[in-house]
Amino acid sequence: MEKENINTEDLKNENLEGEQITETEDTSKDVEENVEETAEEAEVLEDKEFEEVISIEDVLKGKNSKLKEENTKLNNEVEALKERLVRLSAEYENFRKRSQKEKEGIYTDACYDVIKEVLPTLDNLERAVSVDGSVDDLKKGIEMTIRGFKGSLEKLGVEEIDASGDFDPNLHQAVMHDQDENFGPNKVSEVFQKGYKKGDKVIRYSMVKVVN
Repeated sequence: MEKENINTEDLKNENLEGEQITETEDTSKDVEENVEETAEEAEVLEDKEFEEVISIEDVLKGKNSKLKEENTKLNNEVEALKERLVRLSAEYENFRKRSQKEKEGIYTDACYDVIKEVLPTLDNLERAVSVDGSVDDLKKGIEMTIRGFKGSLEKLGVEEIDASGDFDPNLHQAVMHDQDENFGPNKVSEVFQKGYKKGDKVIRYSMVKVVN
């Protein structure tokens, strides 16, 4: 009876050990399967991350290429603006020199026209000085010279300023004030020096006395 009990217990122990071994093997298989699944998941995750990295690199390359194109375009525009600025500066310098030359030419032409008209008056004065004659003859010669000089001024468009009426500060220069019952208020009573103008531009103001 004892032997049978021993055998039965041994069998039980063996069965327990077998079951434990089976459980251990099953657990090992489960662990291996979990490891394999985890490895597969990690590999899939790595593949996704690698694809994302490649995608980001492609995007960065595209942006970098676009930036390079824009930079090249901007550089070309800057160079074009520089060339245009240099060209405009040269054109302005030529225009300035040409304008200066034209101004000098206009001034020279104006002086030429004035001198050409005044020279006959000088000729008449020189002839009057060199001719012997009476005072009346000299006076007549001066009067003729004055008429000739006024004719020259008329040809140049220069006219005498009228100082026979009201005082006008735009045309007259008052150097004296007085009271006179023979004149109305703010009237020119006497001209000390005649004034002249060309068009609307006053060459010399009339120097006058103003009354009342």
